[in-house]
Amino acid sequence: MRTKTLLLTAALAAAGIASSMAQAVYSVNAVGYVNTTINPGLNLISNPLNATDNSIPAVFASLPTGAQVYVFNGTGFDTYGKTPFGWSPTTAANVQVAPGTGVFVRNPAAATTVTFVGEVPQGTASNTSVPAGLSIQSSAVPQDGLAATDLKYPIATGDQIFKWNGNGYDTYGKTPFGWSSPGGTLEPTIKVGEAFFARKNAQAAWTRNFSVNG
Repeated sequence: MRTKTLLLTAALAAAGIASSMAQAVYSVNAVGYVNTTINPGLNLISNPLNATDNSIPAVFASLPTGAQVYVFNGTGFDTYGKTPFGWSPTTAANVQVAPGTGVFVRNPAAATTVTFVGEVPQGTASNTSVPAGLSIQSSAVPQDGLAATDLKYPIATGDQIFKWNGNGYDTYGKTPFGWSSPGGTLEPTIKVGEAFFARKNAQAAWTRNFSVNG
């Protein structure tokens, strides 16, 4: 999975003039797009931007016929398939793929590009609390980096992160002495548009204070 990101920032300014020394107050909304390559086979991806419509049919409109989206329900997967007549089952329209979540996408054809378009979550951007046990997680803001160090993922001793490599999972575990990983003691890097499986021993909040200007 390759991801190309372009964030376009639009600033809306309002100035209150009480005197010749009055200050302007700025409110900034950032919108943009992220192009994510969906390779043949299974891909574990996230929607990095908050669109007007985050439903499966809207987010994955460009997927080819025969593509499938698998949504983890806590014990297994709910499957939604794209047919020549729309999505089956039609309840796909009720399933939201919002920033901070993730889904498996199976691409039956050649590599294709999904373009995510929407607003960059700013201020206090928070995932739904990361539950105890297994869940699919992603960064609630479009930023890549080390999972805990840069993205502030709430890791604790005994927790694990499972990254999909196209054929299976690379497992990263937190120990009292650091990280345990396929490469030794490396902390996992999470890319923009990438999701991962998380296993936590206890529920925790994943909260970011994010600004495109910060």
